[in-house]
Amino acid sequence: MAELVYRPVIGAARTMFKALDLKIDTQGSEHIPKTGGAVLVSNHISYLDFIFTGLGALPQKRLVRFMAKESVFRHKVSGPLMRGMKHIPVDRKQGEEAYAHALRSLRSGEIVGVFPEATISQSFTLKSFKSGAARLAQEAGVPLIPMALWGTQRIWTKGRPRNFKRSHIPVTIRVGEPVEAPPTSTRVRSPGGCGSGCRSCWRRRSGPTPYAPRTRVTRGGCRRTSAGRLRPPPRPASSADTAPAGRTPPQRGAWTVIRAPGLSRRR
Repeated sequence: MAELVYRPVIGAARTMFKALDLKIDTQGSEHIPKTGGAVLVSNHISYLDFIFTGLGALPQKRLVRFMAKESVFRHKVSGPLMRGMKHIPVDRKQGEEAYAHALRSLRSGEIVGVFPEATISQSFTLKSFKSGAARLAQEAGVPLIPMALWGTQRIWTKGRPRNFKRSHIPVTIRVGEPVEAPPTSTRVRSPGGCGSGCRSCWRRRSGPTPYAPRTRVTRGGCRRTSAGRLRPPPRPASSADTAPAGRTPPQRGAWTVIRAPGLSRRR
């Protein structure tokens, strides 16, 4: 069947990424099956993640049908595009219809994209996964394909201003090996290999891991990270016990400030 909407949208997205000079690094696309159904699961750190997740499947000439919240389909601009690309609306209060729709798509040989965290992770680390993706793969008899994204949060994410400037942002896309769904005789209560598969993709990426971005010291002595102005993870409560005598340990969740040799604070 001709894709009258999906392919032009892909072309527009590629043009936009070229204009922004994004440095997109994709590895592992060979793990996407060339035929047949599969559930593609990814972490969720940006409003644009579905575009980059779909890019990971393009080398195999596959289009991904994403499960997305119903409000996106009601928007006057995104709604017609989402329906034209045959994505799957999800009503969180009545998810049975969306589940049945996704199941039909899988059985007809489509790849269905799922963000099992169900929302954007504002800490940019993996949240707990819902079991729906594993149950879909089990009932349809298709594999789970884990994927990890990094860098997309620097373009547009929840609670931060959009950055559509020519910022040369590096975006990493990693696709993991297929994970077989549990046998149908097993009742799925956990996300199966989704979480471990995504973490494995992260470990395979080159350079620093998402949990420890590169840091540099500015003239004011503050630490700035390569992933944007991210707050470092809070220190454990036990850090107060090991702080040097006469020095107050930093508050939980506060910015870490380090003093660089030879640099004086501006007044």
